[in-house]
Amino acid sequence: MGGRHLNKFAGTCVTAALAVALSMGTALASPYERFAGTTIVVSWPAMTHFAAAEKLVDEFTEETGIEVEFDTLQYLALRDRQLLEMSKPRGDYDVVSWVVMWKGEYVTKGLLTPLSQFFADPTLVDPDYDIDDIADAYLQNGGVVGGEKGYLAGKSGALYGIPFGAETSFLAYREDIFAEQGLEPPRTYDELLVVLDRLKAAGIPAMTSRGATGHQVTAAWLMHLAPLGGRIFDEAWNPTFNDTAGVKAAEVLREVVRTGPVGIPAFGLGEASAAFLQGDAAMYLDTIKIAAQVRDPNLSRVDGLVGYALHPVGDRCGAETGGFALGIPANSQNQQAAFLFIQYMTSKLGDQRIVELGGDPIRMSTLEANVGNFAEYQTVLEQLPCADADWRPLIPEYNELNVDILGQALTEIITTDSPIQPIMDAAVEKARAMMERAGYYAWNDYRAAAN
Repeated sequence: MGGRHLNKFAGTCVTAALAVALSMGTALASPYERFAGTTIVVSWPAMTHFAAAEKLVDEFTEETGIEVEFDTLQYLALRDRQLLEMSKPRGDYDVVSWVVMWKGEYVTKGLLTPLSQFFADPTLVDPDYDIDDIADAYLQNGGVVGGEKGYLAGKSGALYGIPFGAETSFLAYREDIFAEQGLEPPRTYDELLVVLDRLKAAGIPAMTSRGATGHQVTAAWLMHLAPLGGRIFDEAWNPTFNDTAGVKAAEVLREVVRTGPVGIPAFGLGEASAAFLQGDAAMYLDTIKIAAQVRDPNLSRVDGLVGYALHPVGDRCGAETGGFALGIPANSQNQQAAFLFIQYMTSKLGDQRIVELGGDPIRMSTLEANVGNFAEYQTVLEQLPCADADWRPLIPEYNELNVDILGQALTEIITTDSPIQPIMDAAVEKARAMMERAGYYAWNDYRAAAN
């Protein structure tokens, strides 16, 4: 497997509790004892959060005796590799980390194991785990499948994953530039548009953004769609993104490109982030992961100059939900050990260690306990109640919609002066045809014919 590396069981330390027990001559049974010597294989992305987490994996191995191998890939390559492995009768993976957009496809194809059976087993579940402490929007967005709309919480929903490397969005801005220009961080979209123009008039690239054709430009547009009151589909799965809100979001994105740094139509997330980190833009409106990068001297020239504010509000507050989750393939041969790994990495103690190691927390208690240590955590706590678990439709067909339909239409919008409404109208027709092929209207057509 490309990118695989092995964290060996060092056997040089034990937990404090176990050390005390041994010093007292007390033989205490460990919940991990029967799994010692097991090797699990984890598929996750080559990203900073996961690189930081590998140090915690070493601690997991030291405590449990469960060895961990990684198949680490660039995140855009994960889906194809995971689909291949999870479709086999016996797969190589025991834990997979997926981007939230893939969860519906994986479950529809029967590739994931529900986690409820493990949480019901008292020999496996840590009574101090406290799943309610995990940010609700992260848990719904990354791990729940089968509820409302097929991908949100509800009575028919089931838990297939735990968020890990999850995110929402907020505004990062250059405090020094805003002070020099007499500006306040924008609280609304009306204020944001004014700030964009003011900065542009002062000769300062205003806000960086993703813009590359495909899923990157779609993500950039979605940043504005939810707070401006839009949705991609209505309750009957009719595409509605050519409505007033959808067109307005596209107008905002076009304005961001006009007033921002040169090159946005070619920017992925990395390039968009780099423009802010290198001082080439005064604002950044995207994932909260930018804050850790601001502090990294290997990436940033702006540490100490950046402030954080809530995602601007339009018709409603509607921050992003996204990132990754951890789950167990249905064809894993080591499912219980895999669950223990996921539980360890996302526990209260694990979440705190992730923060100390430079990763991103998923728990409210971790954010609250570290407000004084990280400048952005108070803003994240205030933002999470507005994190929209329905920020994008996490249906199995989303990849086609994301890349081939919206991703193409939005590229035309940000690279030309063509009227926006006809472009969005044409994209809606393509989306409707896609949903028709997938059978979303079959029951409605059946009832109409029967009546």
